Amino acid sequence: MNIMNLLNAMPGAVAQGLIWGIMAIGVYLTYKILDVADLTVDGTLCTGGATFIMATMAGCSIPVALLLAFIAGLVAGLVTGLLHVACGIPAILAGILTQLALYSVNLRIMGKSMLAVSVDKFPLLVSVRNQASSCLVALVFVAAIIGVLYWFFGTELGCAIRATGANSNMSRAQGINTDRMKLVGLVLANGLVGLSGGLYTQYLGSVTVNMGRGAIVIGLAAVIIGEVLLGKIFRNFALRLTGVVIGAIIYYVVIALVIQLGLNTDDLKLFSAAFVAIALFIPHWRNNHPGKTLAKGGKNHA
Repeated sequence: MNIMNLLNAMPGAVAQGLIWGIMAIGVYLTYKILDVADLTVDGTLCTGGATFIMATMAGCSIPVALLLAFIAGLVAGLVTGLLHVACGIPAILAGILTQLALYSVNLRIMGKSMLAVSVDKFPLLVSVRNQASSCLVALVFVAAIIGVLYWFFGTELGCAIRATGANSNMSRAQGINTDRMKLVGLVLANGLVGLSGGLYTQYLGSVTVNMGRGAIVIGLAAVIIGEVLLGKIFRNFALRLTGVVIGAIIYYVVIALVIQLGLNTDDLKLFSAAFVAIALFIPHWRNNHPGKTLAKGGKNHA
């Protein structure tokens, strides 16, 4: 392994980790807060990227194009939410249906399977050609999003969403409209994924119709890594969100490492799936470790 090549790859891994960390925060909102498995994100990421690139080519400023990418994500989440709460379709199936539909929608938006946007022609905020600046810009976005979410989930509406995910029946008994809370949570989460797609499109300089395939795996990896490594330290809500972003960075650093070790890039999806499976297994192993069980038994006996 060439150490210099690995060190040169680190800024790119950090930049991608920060950008995908925004997407992972969206996954965290559904998976951990709402306790819903939302597979819409595989399509929403591309929807955000496609919307951004078309808006940019139409003459919109970069901030406006990113706002439109965020709104496109909101709409995708709204569709999933309505399928779930209004039509009674299980959340995981509603996400699959929306994701499937978004493939055609994304093709309609783009007009073809791939579009490119050059940093030479447009004042892009992030680019693979300027990774130091990209890291700084992505860090600003991450900090702002965590700050806004920390405030939002401290409001009455935000607390109602968290209560719905913690105990839906009890929340309903307290007069909370749990269907509405699930809808708001799904909309907000996919809005963040759409925004992440807009940033990632800038970073790559292009968008393809398959850009978001496997995004849910990366999002879950970031959530689980952050929880396993930092869950006992980061107990504050804002710090937990920060842990998710750190988890995304660690994921991409590991990817860069294994590529430098000679992993065939065709096997990245297989490696990602195995990596997430191991990360998901670790909490289960901890909870069922014989030593831990014995210690608890000894304490109770005493």
